Amino acid sequence: MEGDRLEPAVTIKNIERELICPACKELFTHPLILPCQHSICHKCVKEILFFTLEDSFTDLGSESSNQSSPHIRIHSPSLDRIDRVNRSGWKRNSLTPRTTIFPCPGCRHDVDLGERGINGLFRNFTLETIVERYRQAARAATAIMCDVCKPPPQESTKSCMDCSASYCNECFKIHHPWGTVKAQHEYVGPTTNFRPKILMCPEHEMERVNMYCEICRRPVCHLCKLGGSHANHRVTTMSTAYKTLKEKLSKDIEYLISKESQVKGQISELGLLMKETECNGERAKEEASNNFDKLFDVLEERRSAALRAIEASKNLRLEKLQTQIEEYQGLLENNGLVGYAQEVLKETDQSCFVQTAKQLHVRIQKATESLKSFRPAAQTSFEDYVVDITKQEEVLGDLSFYSSGLDVPEINEEKSRLYNKALICWEHLVKEDSADTYILEYRKLNREEENAPWQEIEACSKSKVISDLENNSSYAFRVRGYKGSICSPWSREVILHTPAAPVFSFLFDDKCGYNSERLMLNPRRTSVESRAGFPLLLGAERIQVGCYTTLDYIIGDTGITKGKHFWAFHVESYSYLVKVGVASNTKLQEWLHNPRDVTSPRYEQDSGHDSGSEDTCFDSSQPFTLITLGMNKFFIPKAPTAPKDSANRILPMPSCIGICLDCDRGKVGFYDADHMKCLYERQVDCSGTMYPAFALMGSAGIHLEEAITAKYLEYRDDM
Repeated sequence: MEGDRLEPAVTIKNIERELICPACKELFTHPLILPCQHSICHKCVKEILFFTLEDSFTDLGSESSNQSSPHIRIHSPSLDRIDRVNRSGWKRNSLTPRTTIFPCPGCRHDVDLGERGINGLFRNFTLETIVERYRQAARAATAIMCDVCKPPPQESTKSCMDCSASYCNECFKIHHPWGTVKAQHEYVGPTTNFRPKILMCPEHEMERVNMYCEICRRPVCHLCKLGGSHANHRVTTMSTAYKTLKEKLSKDIEYLISKESQVKGQISELGLLMKETECNGERAKEEASNNFDKLFDVLEERRSAALRAIEASKNLRLEKLQTQIEEYQGLLENNGLVGYAQEVLKETDQSCFVQTAKQLHVRIQKATESLKSFRPAAQTSFEDYVVDITKQEEVLGDLSFYSSGLDVPEINEEKSRLYNKALICWEHLVKEDSADTYILEYRKLNREEENAPWQEIEACSKSKVISDLENNSSYAFRVRGYKGSICSPWSREVILHTPAAPVFSFLFDDKCGYNSERLMLNPRRTSVESRAGFPLLLGAERIQVGCYTTLDYIIGDTGITKGKHFWAFHVESYSYLVKVGVASNTKLQEWLHNPRDVTSPRYEQDSGHDSGSEDTCFDSSQPFTLITLGMNKFFIPKAPTAPKDSANRILPMPSCIGICLDCDRGKVGFYDADHMKCLYERQVDCSGTMYPAFALMGSAGIHLEEAITAKYLEYRDDM
């Protein structure tokens, strides 16, 4: 018996970490059981719920992402705010039921507290009792005093669970006389933790819980089963649940106890692994230090060689300059050459003078020429001796722990694209998921700055959206993978081009000039299709000569009045005839209300030959400025002076086509949007409001390029 009494004390002493609230990091106080089966203090639930509610009021358009806040000690909110949270459930938006979403600090998941919120949670009395036993063991030297003694109070010997009070021996006899009802009260050793004898249902406060819901894994009352939220759930009696759970828990505890020797062996093995890890770590540090010492030695050797070369060049130049100084000093009067020449002039013998003066005159002429064209004997600049360390600095900057087991990621140019933002996607060609995180670097390529600094951004997935890139620019991208502190080499650099102007967003207009009989829009108004149906056949039946059909026009729902704008779209490969460009609003309404027949692209009025395009120079009354696409071809409009041979005007149709409208300069350009290459540019009258314009004939389809957003990236990751 003595051993049985001591065993719980030893156990209590070793389970302190199980009794700590994950929110306040202190011992549990009135813990509540969340639907996820984690426990948390009652006051912590109120505080977290209050601040979560405050965050939702601050920004209704975004979800709260700071789930680490429960780990921070926070001040208690005002009681009226807490009561408001307790009384009614908090809803995230007006369309959802009145439910309380609570971020559990234990599992870091949002749990639904239901309509009753905190009031629907059970109090974890078992955990509360264990915490109280731990506190009693921790303060064994501190006695619990009698609650009814006259001052000074005596040390208590019993605590009555029915009276929720502690008594000394004398007071207990007085307040619990023999033969009365109070004598039947339940009493325990001295404690400050008084819990109710009967667990009541939080939803039906007057009902005792007597069943266990196997679906929700919580005690319920009979009213919950009859017509409450557990009506269709599978339940069992409380005694059966008690017996089943206790047997499972006992078996699990017995299993853990039986594996004590195995656990001790594993602990010993882990200890050896720690020592081995420590030794290997020191060995790796020593090896890394030796490698860096080698680099230092190489740098020191190169440094000494460079300094010696500079010193030798300096001495040689100084020697040359000193010699030149001495020569010029000899030109001064009474010094050197001038003095010698003056003495020679004193010679009266003609033959002797001529013999000496001839060689002297040559030297004097050289000195005179050097005075006329002064040039230092050596350069003072040492720009040829500047050490170029750009490449070496970049290599040293990339110095890291390379591993042959980490696959090098490669940027997928087909999936990556630049539009309003940059979407960069990469993949592993050999091993999937070989890296935990990635570093994506990019820099702008320009002539002014050859080596622009790299900008880096971290990514946890295999794609990343980058904002704030300059228009009409080229950027280089590269990526590397990280697994812990090990990193892969950089991927091959990929160069992509941004649009020529800011991206212009619009949808197809389903009102102005839209022909619902021959054109079909998708619900989002981002795609339009033309179907060759009965109206086209009936129209062709009335034509006896040639083949005349009508183009179906559709424009964008947003106009442009100034600035430079760019938009892109895809034309289906099966499209027979598509015209794309811009339209002016000055005569657009008149044109759409009075449609005109346009010749088939297979009929050329001037020659009768198949040209494939009739986009010649438009007159000033034409509201459209269009180019022709179709049959997987891009047709450049024919100039008035160009020859009739159309071979040079037909290009393969790009998979993505872009249009750049510059209202300030009065120009419109047509681009291969995949490579941002301008295929054709012409003048256009931008005096009015300009709209993106499209025309379709026969079977054809156009899809507007989708803007790149964070949601678009999440969607791609899900796919």
